Amino acid sequence: MSPKEEKGKKILVCSCGYNNKSQPAKSGVLKEVMGKKDTIEIMSETDTTLPITEEVCPQCKHGKAFWWTKQMRASDEPETKFLKCEKCKYTWRDRN
Repeated sequence: MSPKEEKGKKILVCSCGYNNKSQPAKSGVLKEVMGKKDTIEIMSETDTTLPITEEVCPQCKHGKAFWWTKQMRASDEPETKFLKCEKCKYTWRDRN
């Protein structure tokens, strides 16, 4: 993130379009809400560049899902693995 001045105020802006004013990015970043507290940010609506694994979807029981990892806590904690069903687009965390 880099500092930028907007309307006389300094804000932090990322190259993806996110800024520290809690506004959504203009680059198409979406948010999927899982439960009351969990929010997952998806980088685009088309996940064709993500790797696919054989994992059963808990919602529709389809056998393949896209997957990615994200560092959710401190750097000494393991990354969290997320999966998204290829068929119904349901997103969940791998709890293993």
